[in-house]
Order: sequence, then C-alpha cells, then structure tokens
Amino acid sequence: MTKLTKRSVDLAMSDGKMAVTWDDELRGFGLRVHPTGRKVYIVKCRIKGQQRFITIGPHGPITADQARARAYEILSEAKNGRDPAKELDQARKAPTVKELGERFLREHVAVRCKPSTQAEYKRSVELFINPRIGARKVTDIERRDIAELHQSLSHIPYQANRTLGVLSKIFNLAEVWSLRPDGSNPCLHVKKYAEQKRERFLSPEEFFRLGQVLREVERDGSESPSAVAAIRLLMLTGCRLGEIMTLQWAFVDTKARELRLPESKTGAKIVHFGQTAADLLDGIERLEGNPYVITGKVDGHRLTDLQYPWRRIRAKAGLKDVRIHDLRHSFASGALALGEGLPMIGKLLGHSQVQTTARYAHLANDPVKSAAGRVSDTIGAAMSRSPEKQPI
Repeated sequence: MTKLTKRSVDLAMSDGKMAVTWDDELRGFGLRVHPTGRKVYIVKCRIKGQQRFITIGPHGPITADQARARAYEILSEAKNGRDPAKELDQARKAPTVKELGERFLREHVAVRCKPSTQAEYKRSVELFINPRIGARKVTDIERRDIAELHQSLSHIPYQANRTLGVLSKIFNLAEVWSLRPDGSNPCLHVKKYAEQKRERFLSPEEFFRLGQVLREVERDGSESPSAVAAIRLLMLTGCRLGEIMTLQWAFVDTKARELRLPESKTGAKIVHFGQTAADLLDGIERLEGNPYVITGKVDGHRLTDLQYPWRRIRAKAGLKDVRIHDLRHSFASGALALGEGLPMIGKLLGHSQVQTTARYAHLANDPVKSAAGRVSDTIGAAMSRSPEKQPI
C-alpha cells in the first residue's frame, strides 16, 4: 500500500496480470492497473451488506487528487446508506431530453389529451425544447438550464410560459418513471412572464357591420356557405371554435334547441341556443354521407380552417383587431348587458371554473354604474333647483 499521487500512479506497473494498488490514507480508494498498462481509479465499499467496486475513471483525464476527492464522496454516501453505484449506473443509462419528450408524447399525451392539446404539446417539444436541450441527459438538467431556455423565449412570453408548463409536466413524469429523484423538477421556482389577457367585445354597431358583410359575401359567393355559417354559429351560441368546426348533425336538436356535445374542452356538455340559431341550423344543407354541420370541400369531411375566411371578412367589416375567439367574449358581454349574472354566464359558456368567468366581472358592474349615475344625476338636479321649482 502507498499513497496514490501523480508520481506513484505514473510509476505503477503491471506484471502481465491485473493489479490493484490501495491507498494507505483513504481506505477503499485504489488504482487498478490492466495488463495493457491502462490505469483506472476505483473505490471499494460496502453498501447494504454487500461489497461493491465502483469505477471512478481513467488516470489521465482524471488526476489523482480529483479521484481521491470523488472517492471520499462515494465512501461518505455509502456510509449514509445511499448507493452511488446505482446512481452512477442510472446516470449512464438516463435518456436524453429528446427521448424523454418522445416518451411523454407517446405514453402520456397521446393517451390523456385531446387532439388540439396533443398538437400544442408536440409543437412545444419539437420547436422549442429539443433544439435547446434535447441532446442533454435528463439527469443533467438543472434549474438554470430551464431558466435560460425560458429567457431565450422572452420575446414571445405566451409561448415561453406554455413551453415552461410542458417542461414541468415532462419532468414530473421523469420522477414518476424513476428517471430523476422525487422533488427534483428543475422547473420549480422558474417564474412565468406576466401575460396580458386580451379582451375585445363587439359593439352593436360592429355586430351590424359584421352581419352586413356576411350577407354580402353570401350573396356574391366570395366565401363558402360553410365559413359563413360557422361564423354566424359562433356569434349566436358563444361556442368555442373547435366545438363548431367539429359539430356533427347527430349532436344537433333544433326542436329542443340544444347542441349535445359528447366532448369539449371541459368534457361533455349541452349548449342551449335561441330560435335564431335554430333557424340558421335548419337552413344549412345536410350533405349525404357527411356527418358534419360545417362541411369542407372534400366529400365526407369538415371544414378545417376558418382563419383565412375570417381574416377576409373582418377586414371588409373594418374589424381587423377582432379574433375569432372574441366572438365568444362578445356573446358573454351581450348576456351581461341583458342583466344575466356571472354564474349564468359561466353555464352558457360551459366554464368549469368560476375564475374563468370572473374575467367578465368588470362588465357586470356596468348596469350598477348606470343606475348609480341616474340616481346621482337626479339628486344633483334637485340640489340645483330652487324650492319653488321642485316638482310636486
């Protein structure tokens, strides 16, 4: 036995057989010399009653001092009941972030998520996660790596936050699949960017202009009847875009004035609608062999893209800042203007959480403000009149 230093390791030789030299200061720290002359630092320790030999690494890339420090760490971990050999083996076999992302999409997303969510997750993984950290081992990713990725997307804060959310789900599953220790999600404490919730509501005058344009494009045939019908249904029902675009005749009951949707963002639901929407649905041509209400150009299929027709229609109506989803917001604001409360608005829109409907709370105050204004104006007028002019 001798102290393993650079000098003693350089002088260590093999007599044609595997030889091991043990350090005389740190018990369990050794140097294995192969018949070829290759020299490797090792540690011998007892883990859960079993003697284990753990390879630290080759001499050269690793110095004697570095190997000694690592040997001390391994021996300390073994005394505390941890299995450094198992952890090193797991680290070597750990998948890359790209491989974990593929498993996430295959085993979790494809089974548990709706098609629209699947597409969004796949986009985040392939466009924003893989190019940045896809080649790295899952076990090597630290919080600073996630923070740097998030920061790199600061110019698109909404996408940065969605990507952070996907990463958090991926690393939670890495713990479930025993690829990382429990509680090691590196996304923890990485703060999301502030998002401006955009709210745009159509005024009665804007509704009129939009209706006028829809009638014009319907008459001249510049837009397909399906696109026009889809936009009208969105305006009259407050449904989400996907709910109307995938609507099938089997879900429609115009007599009961109900859409019985077997699947939506919040699960199965019933959408109630008025006579105007019922008349619209009754006027849509039903194509034989096509189950969809909003049909496409291909026989038996639905219309798949409403964005381009909508952009042309809104431009003609002078509503270039209005998104399709704003039609849903406008439906809610219309209900509030008629005196409906937030709980009813939540039911009309199919919200599963009260917080989602609460974004319209400021609109619900408008009737109160109007009433308060009338009362205060009446009192103000009374205060400015002389007693003899007060109405009897």
